[in-house]
Amino acid sequence: MTPRLKIKNLYAPVLIILLVLAASSELKAQDKAPQDLKDFKVVIETTKNGIKMQSFKGSAWIALTFILNDNQPQAINQFGMTELDQISTNQGSNLANFLFTVTKTNDGIELKGFEGTAWKNLKFSLAENEKQAIDQNGMTPLN
Repeated sequence: MTPRLKIKNLYAPVLIILLVLAASSELKAQDKAPQDLKDFKVVIETTKNGIKMQSFKGSAWIALTFILNDNQPQAINQFGMTELDQISTNQGSNLANFLFTVTKTNDGIELKGFEGTAWKNLKFSLAENEKQAIDQNGMTPLN
């Protein structure tokens, strides 16, 4: 066997190992099933200058209003507006432990879930003064 054939024969097992590792790490990322997440419900409304949010379940805050420039994210957790590097370790028994960012874009709203959400990214159109409810699983009806 030439050295060139030996190298080619090594590629297949290495490729198989990498595929197995990638598949198993993807499965672990999906282990956080929706039933493992605590319930929260937030309604998001766009305004002329920014965002209004109202919490109905799972947070210590009732309403938030803030001004955002387009494409400027704001981190939100169960205690209100926060910074991404300030993860809260203080939890109440009735609170969901969540962390996401909300960004007002030209097309509507973009959310990125970092903790306590089954979703990683949510994008949806939302005209001024329209509302959209979200929860730990994604978009949900307003009622």
